[in-house]
Amino acid sequence: MSLSQTLEFDTDLIRRYDTAGPRYTSYPTAVQFHDGFGATRYAELAQQTNPSARPLSLYVHIPFCDTVCFYCACNKIITRDRNRAQPYLDRLHREIAMQGALFDRTRPVEQLHWGGGTPTFLSSDEMRELMEVTGRHFLLSKEAHAEFSIEIDPREVGDDTLSLLRSLGFNRISLGVQDFDEKVQQSVNRVQSETQVMAVLEEARRLGFGSTSLDLIYGLPHQNQASFRTTIEKVIEISPARISVFNYAHLPDRFKAQRRINEDELPSPAEKLAILKNTAEQLAEAGYVYIGMDHFAKPDDELAVAQRDHTLYRNFQGYSTHSNCDLIGLGATSIGMVGNSYSQNRHDVEAYQADIDAGHLPIFRGLELNADDLLRREVITRLICHFELEFALVEQAHNIVFNAYFANELKALATMQEDGLLTVSERHIAVSPKGRLLIRNICMVFDAYLQDPAAKSRFSRVI
Repeated sequence: MSLSQTLEFDTDLIRRYDTAGPRYTSYPTAVQFHDGFGATRYAELAQQTNPSARPLSLYVHIPFCDTVCFYCACNKIITRDRNRAQPYLDRLHREIAMQGALFDRTRPVEQLHWGGGTPTFLSSDEMRELMEVTGRHFLLSKEAHAEFSIEIDPREVGDDTLSLLRSLGFNRISLGVQDFDEKVQQSVNRVQSETQVMAVLEEARRLGFGSTSLDLIYGLPHQNQASFRTTIEKVIEISPARISVFNYAHLPDRFKAQRRINEDELPSPAEKLAILKNTAEQLAEAGYVYIGMDHFAKPDDELAVAQRDHTLYRNFQGYSTHSNCDLIGLGATSIGMVGNSYSQNRHDVEAYQADIDAGHLPIFRGLELNADDLLRREVITRLICHFELEFALVEQAHNIVFNAYFANELKALATMQEDGLLTVSERHIAVSPKGRLLIRNICMVFDAYLQDPAAKSRFSRVI
């Protein structure tokens, strides 16, 4: 294990630095998107990327869920009427055709992700047709390094679901577990047995899925150190390749479903911090390395290898090994990253479908990045992915003198250096093991859009 993948938990430092800030799945963040950027400009920029012959990445949003999970902040439609999917899929197929027409057919799709919602809300025939339509308009890579992943709700997996997904080309699955404690599950309306989860994982391994990931959440009602320790023990026994441990942000004013959570049953900030500390220690002892931003992986997992090789990347789907792709967002609320631009589809399904019916791409806002944005994005990406930064690499790519361009930022890092979060030399920044959990704070120093203190209030807390 390399130094960059070790983690040191300093409770006092974490308490002191636990402010609100971006998660940096993009820079600039989505807060900066504006409606002056629309479908016409997006189409122009998309076509301008074709001479690059860069591979493509597709994100497909399936917004439907059978039941509501009270903690959820995703864009979703709660319904038990499976017939509601087809009208949405009809428009999604047409959007895929419109997007496909913008890109050279020779550019391979090396990364594909179905997210939600619950993608397996769809019937087998609907999933087959969606993949068939995608393959009709895009070149889906058959290479071994291609990553085709899907989010799985274990409660929505039938006898032949995984075999169907494997036959469609999926080779990675992510399972939402959150917590194995039954009392916690009942309090957030997400009841699923360990037997269900184990059955899905065992079947996925038998069918040859190359990577399995489990999603957990800490900070939910009734959680405490002892109960969550038990959950982590069970997860370690299951032995997934990757584990995500997300902080629950209770924002009932923004997310209606969260109003059904009893705030009095939430763990205290001190208890949450202790849960996180215990979890990090348990996973480290079990051999997992800390990738960053809630993510842990086995040392031989592709994310861990990419981090050691300095090829790890971060985008709207989280950490990725495909940094050279143009990302196309498909479906309501999806975000794309094509060329030097970001774009987002309409949130509201009715508005999304109306745009498609009118023959328009449903993009309603976005952003073109300027030279400063591109420079700061590279700095932030390198720090959040690799926990270090060689100034020379940035200077060569952007034709700047790092110490001059970022003189104010380097001064602002002095306090963090005194606190032991990082070291700054004449040509290098290295984040220490105790600074890894606070990487968002370090990246925020280089964020030109956070000069207004009020800007931070739009984001969740870093821990």
